[in-house]
Parts: sequence; structure tokens; C-alpha cells
Amino acid sequence: MVIVARWFRRSARSLPWRESGTTPWGVLLSEIMAQQTPVARVAPMWTDWIERWPTPEALAAASPADIVRAWGKLGYPRRALNLHAAATRIRDEFGGTVPSDVDALESLPGIGSYTARAVAAFAFGLRVPVVDTNIRRVLARAALGIAEPEPPRTRADMDLMESVLPADPAESVAVNAGVMELGAVFCTARTPNCGECPIAEQCAWALAGFPANAGRTRTPQAKYEGSVRQARGAILALARDNKQVTAADIANAVPDNAKRDLALEGLLSDGLLVNDRTGYALPRA
Repeated sequence: MVIVARWFRRSARSLPWRESGTTPWGVLLSEIMAQQTPVARVAPMWTDWIERWPTPEALAAASPADIVRAWGKLGYPRRALNLHAAATRIRDEFGGTVPSDVDALESLPGIGSYTARAVAAFAFGLRVPVVDTNIRRVLARAALGIAEPEPPRTRADMDLMESVLPADPAESVAVNAGVMELGAVFCTARTPNCGECPIAEQCAWALAGFPANAGRTRTPQAKYEGSVRQARGAILALARDNKQVTAADIANAVPDNAKRDLALEGLLSDGLLVNDRTGYALPRA
């Protein structure tokens, strides 16, 4: 995988959190924002946030309402509240310093196995296997010779990534980032660009003639249009634009009674809305 590290250093996309001087807090912020969200949408939002809240302490001092409002339409807004809670924990329990230890990172709200290892690797240069959807797809094809990966198996997936990491920590970081970049740029799910892939000559799937031997059947993604998730977004948009919204306002925005009730119940349960008997609003404290 040395060739991947060389390719990444030469050809990696220019992203603001990859610039020299980015703090561990900036890396953590980018990783949470980029969960299930294209980096093209994340980049301008990340820049705004890091300027407004350059440290965990700064974000922890903001109100949850400000955080959710600033999250805008980035999607999955529960991440915003998790970031606020994580920043508060970092301030109160880690002296304002993002921890480098994987276990400590995983103890923070909203930080799972992938994010903890990504921060440890990309913010602190530690040799730890990082596994996301892109990496799993590249490894399935390049190492295992199958078109699509098997269902996620955390330990097995990390063991496979561990097996291709160089011993040198700096090289291992570049390989982690490079394999992820390959999955995002060339080794995509639907239309892989094998002609320009730097490891095409070593790829087990390519050498086998690109067999249609997917490890699993792809589950169709649920439609957004007409979904409860769309209803949640419509209600949250009202709350972002108004200090308080009434049940009538929400009914006008989401006419479907069943979807409206499910969306409202979920937003209240997630802490993204509060009900003070006279209406609904973003959380204030």
C-alpha cells in the first residue's frame, strides 16, 4: 500500500481541514460533519464553524439553539447536539484538549469506532486502522476480489485494514487517508474508474476480470420525498427561522398527520425541539 500513500500525498483533494495547522478539534469537527454527507457540502460549513467556534470551549459556551440553527440543512441535525455535548465534555473532563486515546474519544457523545480512530490517526498521527464505507469497498475489491463488501463486521474489518498498514505511523496515516480517498474518487460504488486507479494493477477484483460476485445485495435507500425524515426537516426549518412555532404552524408545514406526529415525536425525543406548552422551539440550554 506504499503506492497509495504516495498517490495520496500527490493527488489528494484540497479540503480545508487537511491544511497545515488544523487542530485536533478541527479534525473532529470535520469527521462528524462528514458523516453520511458529501464533503462538498461540508467544506463551507466547516469553515464557518471553525471561525465561529475555534475551540471546544467556544462551542460548549454556545446555546444548543444556536448550534442547531447554525447546522442549517446539513442533515442529521442530532449530530449538532452531539457535537455540543462532546465539546462540553472535552471542556469539563479533558481541560479543553481533544483526547488522542481511542477509548477516551469513544467515550464522547456521538463518537463511534470510526470517528475515534479517524481523529486518532488524522489529528494525532497514530497508527490505528480507520474503516469507513469507502475503505471497506476498496478493501473488498483490492484485497478480497469481490465487487461489494460483506455486511460490516467491526473487528474483522479493522483486522483487514490493520494488515495493510505500514509499520511507520506517518505512512500508516497516509495509507488510511489514501484508501479512503480512493473509495471516494475512483473506487466508487456504482461507476468505479479503474482506468485511473493507482492500484488497478494490484487489485484482486480487476485481476479476476471484475466478476459480479458482490458480498451482499445492496439495500435500496429509502426515498427522502414524502418521508418522515423530510417532515422532520420541514419542522426543524420552521424552528430555526422562528423563536417559537405553534402546532398550527407545524400542521401547515406537514399536512400528513401520521408523518407529522412521528417527526415531532422524534424531534422532541432527540432534544432538537422543546415544548413549553405554548408552542415548540429549539433547545435553549
